[in-house]
Amino acid sequence: MAIVVKNSRVGIAPRKVRQVCDLIRNRKASEALKILRFCEKKEISLVLAKLINSGLAIASDSEKYDLDNLVIGTVYASEGPTLKRIQPRAQGRAYRIRKRTSHITVELKEA
Repeated sequence: MAIVVKNSRVGIAPRKVRQVCDLIRNRKASEALKILRFCEKKEISLVLAKLINSGLAIASDSEKYDLDNLVIGTVYASEGPTLKRIQPRAQGRAYRIRKRTSHITVELKEA
């Protein structure tokens, strides 16, 4: 039985989130939090750290899991809705800006 924690419509492109997800996949939860603390992509690492801490809180409340043995099983970022914005350009033209969002899912399981 695994603990699944999700965060929807995060205002970061999924391509960028996947780079950080690859760093923490298949690691212990405590080790993943250490990696995220010193990661260069601060905004993404904050979101992922909050998700992991939320999963650890759920595990401690249920008392079915050993917190020292929890491993991050699957971490993935799927594409959310894209916000379309317009930036003015020369000679009256408009340039479309796509602000991408992502849905992040973290699954904690026992080793």
